[in-house]
Amino acid sequence: MENSKIRKAEIKDISQIQALINGFAKQDLMLPRSLNELYENIRDFWAIEESRKVIGCCALHISWGDLVEIKSLAVRRDKQKKGLGAVLVATCLEEAGKIGAKKIFVLTYKPDYFKKFGFKKIKNSQLPHKIWAECINCPKFPNCQEIAMLRKV
Repeated sequence: MENSKIRKAEIKDISQIQALINGFAKQDLMLPRSLNELYENIRDFWAIEESRKVIGCCALHISWGDLVEIKSLAVRRDKQKKGLGAVLVATCLEEAGKIGAKKIFVLTYKPDYFKKFGFKKIKNSQLPHKIWAECINCPKFPNCQEIAMLRKV
């Protein structure tokens, strides 16, 4: 992370964040995000910037009560395997603690990655129905292949 800087995402980052996320979504590695969704949730996002370009992002979204979700974790391919994803996840975990979250969940295609951070697989049905509201708009609905995982703060 020598030349990289992590910071809260800004409005000017939206198009780069969308390109990063949707590039992976086209490869069926994560879910796509619309510009509208990104603008509405910009305060949830963290960005890693290098040479004024967003090379990684991740969001911490408050779901319900003391339950939060880490979502949209993406690091540009040529910047992977350098610990940037881990920095993003750690930053979200720290923020979750600061805001009083007690439980953090992820919906992921890469459960082994999140196991390293103490997440454990759970049944999707263990999560509140409210979190499934955005699934209606998902191109994979109702055949979700994401794995639910949970960690306590």
